[in-house]
Amino acid sequence: MSSHNAPTTTGMLAQPKAVYAVAFACVVSFMGIGLVDPILPALSSQLDATPSQVTLLFTSYLVVTAVAMLGTNWVSSRLGAKRTLISGLVIIVVFAGLAGASDTVNQIVGFRAGWGLGNALFIATSLAVIVASASGGFAGAIVLYEAALGLGIAAGPLLGGLLGNISWRGPFFGVATLMAVALIATVVLLDPTPKPARPTSLLAPIQALRHRGLLTMSLTALFYNWGFFTMMGFAPFPMGLSAIQLGFVFFGWGLLVAIFSVVGAPRLQARFGTARSLYGALGLFAVDLLVMSIWADRLVVLVVTVVVSGAFIGINNSLTTQAVMLVSPVERPVASAAYGFVRFLGGGLAPFAAGKLAEHFDVHVPFAVGAAAVVVAVLVLSTGHRMLADADAGLDEDGHGAGEHGTREDVADEVADEFGGAPAAIDGELQAESAGRR
Repeated sequence: MSSHNAPTTTGMLAQPKAVYAVAFACVVSFMGIGLVDPILPALSSQLDATPSQVTLLFTSYLVVTAVAMLGTNWVSSRLGAKRTLISGLVIIVVFAGLAGASDTVNQIVGFRAGWGLGNALFIATSLAVIVASASGGFAGAIVLYEAALGLGIAAGPLLGGLLGNISWRGPFFGVATLMAVALIATVVLLDPTPKPARPTSLLAPIQALRHRGLLTMSLTALFYNWGFFTMMGFAPFPMGLSAIQLGFVFFGWGLLVAIFSVVGAPRLQARFGTARSLYGALGLFAVDLLVMSIWADRLVVLVVTVVVSGAFIGINNSLTTQAVMLVSPVERPVASAAYGFVRFLGGGLAPFAAGKLAEHFDVHVPFAVGAAAVVVAVLVLSTGHRMLADADAGLDEDGHGAGEHGTREDVADEVADEFGGAPAAIDGELQAESAGRR
């Protein structure tokens, strides 16, 4: 974020209560990403389930999120941001609570799927609502959102470990309680938001994948996410640590994700460009997964490589999402939904596949397959090298200036959420504000 656009600390903190209510909900929402990591081994042993059955908690959550991404803009363009946001929060509260009250792995998997639907609706509108409600300008709202994102990613595993050390049900009930507080605060404090001036087509994200730039970046993200969620969904099993110990391991991982997403990625991009930064980060992540594969039976190696992977993941998440926005010739809401759909499919299927590979072979194989998938991501990305160079120069794949989709700085700011959806929703919110002023 450039210095001339950076908010002062006082301006950033002097926000309406509604902004803090939604920002708090963002923290809790992003906690859900790593919340279940520390309790995966406990669920496996206490509910008599195999690792592949337990990893379905990731698969159901992410696959439903992926499919729901196709329709979130369609929903929010008809209901408005506040109603969509509240709908997502209600769904998360209900299904997180039901997951905590479950008695079997299959029940938890099913309720995590419902949780994924709520999360897709929430992340599709949360940043847009913060931007529309914040005082002190766009940049201050982005900083708040980035802070919520980083805090949630880092704190999720730690909270999961602390509550999971008491009972595996604790993290689910904890999220349900915190989200209920955020829901009440949002309903009371957030003013109604206008609907966008123009509704979004349900088929638009699928049709957008016909554009080579968007398809290339989406497939790159699919293979990269296969490696990412292999690590995240399967690594807790061979470690053999307690819930609280796993919580601290993934807390360290989450800190690096947050730091390198917000600070590291922009600096690398400014110095080396998008393509070379992505090649380097993806290549190092593949090496990291290969090291996990070779020494999967060494606890110290696993812990160190998992924590270090947070740096590569933070860079990749931030730059791949930004590249999507820069190379795609379609509107950002459509590009973000299409990209989120493809990437979450890879992330959702990988943990289950990793569990199955471990059952049929050994614990080394899932990480080796994950490393190979990331190498494929590099190869796919290399087919779009010129496209990325043009994007750095300010052109999309059709040769149009990036200014037609928003300035490079705006795009860079709006992709603070590397899990898709939310940055795109800003466009609809700003369209609605503009229409309301006419």
